[in-house]
Amino acid sequence: MSSSTPRRPLRPGSLLGPRELTPVSGPPLPVPDPDRLVHLQFRRFAGCPVCNLHLRSFVRRHAEIGAAGIQEVVVFHSRAEELREHMADLPFAVVADPDKRLYAEFGVESAPRALLDPRVWGPIVRAVLRSSWAILRGRERAPSRPHGGRLGLPADFLIAADGSVLAVKYGEHAYDQWEVEELLELAGTLRGGDAARA
Repeated sequence: MSSSTPRRPLRPGSLLGPRELTPVSGPPLPVPDPDRLVHLQFRRFAGCPVCNLHLRSFVRRHAEIGAAGIQEVVVFHSRAEELREHMADLPFAVVADPDKRLYAEFGVESAPRALLDPRVWGPIVRAVLRSSWAILRGRERAPSRPHGGRLGLPADFLIAADGSVLAVKYGEHAYDQWEVEELLELAGTLRGGDAARA
């Protein structure tokens, strides 16, 4: 998708039709979920150090996210076999979208600013150091060759049981996404009936 003509078709109030997403392991997931909010987050490629740094915070607080009535679903633009090598220890659903069909549908872009924005440089250094240490200790695998490129931008969507998009964040660089605390605050606010715009 071209960075010169960004598509951002979804905003709070958009309505999604029902679908099933097939994770790399486990049964298909309905989106929307009839019983829970769905936090659908779009990441980059299998083994991406910046993505791994971010997802570790969601792993640490997975029980708290589930207790808040949120189903976590993470989409990567890698093939399922690549993701299986990197995501075995993640306690939430991971979906492979190597052809970027979901990315296109949700208006999630790729752009050079993903890595060139100075705000991402600190997280990149932290992520590479953390991943390098984990790889040396045999706890992680080296990143796969990035299927779909290195310039993907993250995006977050909070989806209600009726398919309405409650809140949206399109990242401006590779480490611009909701943190766990923001997600929990949004979910709590929206459950309280307040309007939210993220």
